Amino acid sequence: MSVLPRAQPSTVREPAGPGSQPRHGLGTLCALAAGAWLGAAEAPARLVASGYSPFAISFCMVMGVFLARWTLPVTMKGAHFVLRDLRRTPHLIVWAILAGALWAVANTLTIFAIRDVGLSIAFPLWNTNSLIGIFWGWALFHELDGASTAAWIRVVGGATAIVAGSVLLSVLSVHTAAGSQGRALEGIAAALGAGLLWGTMYVPYRKAYLTRINPLSFVTIFTFGEVGTMLLLGALLPGGLPALGHQLRALRPAFLWLLLGGFCWVVGDLFQQYATKYAGISRAIPLSNTNQLWGFAWGVLVFGELSRVPGSTRLLALAASCLMIAGAVLIAGATVSTGESASWSRAARRESDRYALDSSITQHSAAEGDSGDGARRRWWDALIALGAVGVFVAAATRVGVPRVPLNVPFALALTVVLLAVLAACGWTLWKKTRFS
Repeated sequence: MSVLPRAQPSTVREPAGPGSQPRHGLGTLCALAAGAWLGAAEAPARLVASGYSPFAISFCMVMGVFLARWTLPVTMKGAHFVLRDLRRTPHLIVWAILAGALWAVANTLTIFAIRDVGLSIAFPLWNTNSLIGIFWGWALFHELDGASTAAWIRVVGGATAIVAGSVLLSVLSVHTAAGSQGRALEGIAAALGAGLLWGTMYVPYRKAYLTRINPLSFVTIFTFGEVGTMLLLGALLPGGLPALGHQLRALRPAFLWLLLGGFCWVVGDLFQQYATKYAGISRAIPLSNTNQLWGFAWGVLVFGELSRVPGSTRLLALAASCLMIAGAVLIAGATVSTGESASWSRAARRESDRYALDSSITQHSAAEGDSGDGARRRWWDALIALGAVGVFVAAATRVGVPRVPLNVPFALALTVVLLAVLAACGWTLWKKTRFS
């Protein structure tokens, strides 16, 4: 039996991998765009203030995520490209489903956290996922092996700032949450639990991009784990699926807004996937966690959170968020040294050997996407896109006005900013990589 020659470290990495300045800069841009869209995605969850079931709200958002995770990849690359990419790396199907399951549970926890402590407080707490992601990147994929002393200082200093900001916000939430102290503590626990699960979710992400699957292909399978987990949780909760169906019927007037929330999340997650691919897990995740600034903006400017607390408390909450953002930026500024790049290459070889992958295929899979041959369209691509549009149109026919305090001018202004970020970063990503 013939054996393929082992790829050398210089060839395992993509031609423009995480260590190269052009791709590292692109990854940074994608992470910032991800922060803006992920921050906006949780705004519809503020509908819990209207008395809807947090689990039903999460389920509706997952439905929006499911539609977007299928529609966007098919629109951008075509189903033929996605299926071909998955055939090259079939082992990642299981990992993508696992990642989707972790995401679904974490997203449900965030809904409870928003209900109990508010969007502006919950956001920074679950963004401790950057610490979990950094730990797994170091422990499992040796991301910081060979890193310079300055890089280690930036990572440790940034992690300390994130923890300090989380502790400060936790203390503030106990005193400012609308509910009882017990409810505030439950909200803190839910937000931190979401951070733990979302940080662990990046383990499958990293395995995926070490073996060079396209982000659009990975997120397509990801969604089966999300929907399956939500159905399982719905069956296990009191009342089972019939009770869930009753709650969903009550949510019909808000269904469109929750679908849009899920759609926004997918846009942000796609940018975050590309950021992880081109900048590495320990740089991309903390930088995309600037979504907490956007979450703070939506919570305070649009929904009027913290409006009834003293001005000093609002300043402390803002200072805590800024402290966590500063920590994330500090971590993101830790450049990738030659030694660390070599460690990443060794990790890629280990993944290829573990799953008996052809290293020549994994090396060039992204480059083949640039040629455009994977973007051939089939007739069923149009049906998938039209089906998703039909669901949104049907939801729009029954939409109602949210029964929560809403500052419309600020909401419109933030929406315009989101669209501008999408246009700028999307065009740059297309121009440089053709979404490969």
